[in-house]
Amino acid sequence: MSDTNSKFRDLPRAAGPLICPYKGTPVLLSHKFNKGSAFPDHERAEFKLHSLLPPNIQTLEEQVQRAYQQYQTRPDDLAKNTFLASMKAQNEVLYFKLVQTHLKEMFSVIYTPTEGEAIENYSRLFRKPEGCFLNINDQDHIDEYLAAFGTEEDVDYIVVSDGEEILGIGDQGVGAILISIAKLVLTTLCAGIHPSRQLPVVLDCGTDNEGLLNDVLYLGLRQRRVRGEKYDEFVDRFIKAARKRFPKAYIHFEDFGLNNARRILDKYQPQIPCFNDDIQGTGCVTLAAMLAALHVSQVKLEEVRVVIFGSGTAGTGIADQISDTIATETQKSTDEASKQIWCIDKPGLLVKSHGDQLTEGQKPFARDDAEWSDGDRDLLSVIKKVHPHVLIGTSTKPGAFTEEIIREMADHVEQPIIFPLSNPTRLHEAKPVDLYEWTDGRALIATGSPFPPVTHNGTTYDIAECNNSTCFPGIGLGAVLSQCRLMSKKMLVAAVEALKARSPALKNPSKPLLPDVEDVREISVDIAAAVILCAVEEGLAQAEGIPTTDSELREWIRVQMWEAEYRPLVYKD
Repeated sequence: MSDTNSKFRDLPRAAGPLICPYKGTPVLLSHKFNKGSAFPDHERAEFKLHSLLPPNIQTLEEQVQRAYQQYQTRPDDLAKNTFLASMKAQNEVLYFKLVQTHLKEMFSVIYTPTEGEAIENYSRLFRKPEGCFLNINDQDHIDEYLAAFGTEEDVDYIVVSDGEEILGIGDQGVGAILISIAKLVLTTLCAGIHPSRQLPVVLDCGTDNEGLLNDVLYLGLRQRRVRGEKYDEFVDRFIKAARKRFPKAYIHFEDFGLNNARRILDKYQPQIPCFNDDIQGTGCVTLAAMLAALHVSQVKLEEVRVVIFGSGTAGTGIADQISDTIATETQKSTDEASKQIWCIDKPGLLVKSHGDQLTEGQKPFARDDAEWSDGDRDLLSVIKKVHPHVLIGTSTKPGAFTEEIIREMADHVEQPIIFPLSNPTRLHEAKPVDLYEWTDGRALIATGSPFPPVTHNGTTYDIAECNNSTCFPGIGLGAVLSQCRLMSKKMLVAAVEALKARSPALKNPSKPLLPDVEDVREISVDIAAAVILCAVEEGLAQAEGIPTTDSELREWIRVQMWEAEYRPLVYKD
C-alpha cells in the first residue's frame, strides 16, 4: 500500500484521489476509473452506479480471486494472454493486481514467449486499439496526432518500436504496438511507472514479412519496408515532435532492426534521455550476471576472456557494456578492454578484413586478421584458441553450444560461465541440464528464458534468468523521477552494480546469479536510487527536491511508484 503518512505524500505522482469527469455508464467503460463490483456505496450514489452494478460490494482481493479462476479456465497461453489484454482494457487496477499477485506464473504469458505469438497474430486477434499509430506516409501530422495523448505534464515514459526485429521472430510490422505495450506493462509491474503516464508507439514503415503482406486481415501498411533517407526523416520527426509535446518524457527504443538500432541510439543518446533495451538493457542484465559469476569463480575483471556467439543488436550491446565496465573499473582504454572480447557472427569470428560487412556496433570488436591467419574462425576453433572464461549466446541458433564445444571450454577453466540467452526457449543455444552434465556440475549458468531447476549429482540448481525486466524498469524509474537530461554510461554502470549487489550467488555460490523476478519492485528501488544519485553527481538531474540521504531518497522513490489499488474518485465536470 502507498504510504499516506509520508512527508512526500503531496508529490504529483503520490497516491491520492482521482478526478473523474464522468457519471453512469461512462465510468464503467473507463479502464482508468472502473472498479466494477468494488465501488463503495457512496461512490455508487455520487456517480449514479447503483442500478448498473450487482448490490454486493467486493474487495479488490475478492475480484482478483474471481479473475484468477476465469484465467485458469483458458485453454492455452495465447488464450490467457488475450484474456488478460481484455481485462486490462476494462479495469486497469484489477489487471495489474491480478498479474502482480501471480507474477511468476503469468510473466511468460504477458511477455516472452507468449507475447511473441500474440504479436504474430495481432491483426487476427485485434479487438480494440491501444497506443499511438504513426505511419511513414503521413509524417506531416505527427505533432497533431501526439497531441491526442495529453500535454507536456501527462507523459513520463514512451516506448517506441518500428517492428523490424521482434523477440527473435523478426519483422512484425504494425504488430509491434504490442511489444511497446508489453514493455510499458513491465515498467508498471516492476517499477511502478504510472500506467496513465505512459505512451506506447509504433512507427509503421511497412513490412518485409511476406505472410503479412499477403494477409487480407493485416492492419498495417501493406507495402515493403521503407528505408534510407525517408525512414531517417520519419524517426527524426517523431523524436522532435515527442520532445516538443512531452519535454520531460524518457524515450525507450524497442526491437528496431540490426542496421538501425545502434545508429539511432548513437545519434540521439547525446541529445535526449533515451535508452535501447535490446542493446543497453540486455547488456546491463547480462553484465550483472557475469560480474556475479566472476565473483564466484574468482576471475578478475582485467583478466576475463569473453566469447559472444551472435553479434547482432543484443550481442554487441552486451560487448559494449562489458568493455565499458572493464575500462571504467580497471583504468584500461576502451580499445584495450575490447580486446578481451571475441565476437562471432554469420561470417565466423569478426575480423577487420570484413570491412563494410561489419555494423557500427561490431567494428570495435573486430580482431586483427593476423591473429587468425593460421586457423578456422568458427566457434569451436575460437574456444580452442582463446580458452574463454565466459561464453554468451545471442545467436537464435538452437543447440549451437554442442557437447564438444562445452567440454573443450571446461577443459581450460575451472568454472565455465555459460549464458545461452536467445529466446524464446526453443531458440536457446543449449539447455541447462546438458550444460551441467557436460561440465560435471561446474558451470555457472544464466539463460534468456525461464528454465526449471536442474538436479545434478544430488545438488539442485535454480537457473538464473537474464531477464531485462529486473533492470530496465528501475533504470527508467530513475530517469523519470530525476528528470535526467541524458542517460549516461556511468548511470548504466551504477544500475548494473545495484543489480549485481542483489545476486543470491554472492552469499551462496550454489544460488542463482541473478535475483528472482518476484523481488523486482525492491530491486527497481535499488536501481532507481543508484541511477538518480549518479545523475545528480553528473549534473544531469533536473528534478527539484531530490533527497540527499539514502533512506529519504528511497522513501521519495517509493511514494511516487504506482500501486495497483483503488483510489477514491472525486467528481469534477
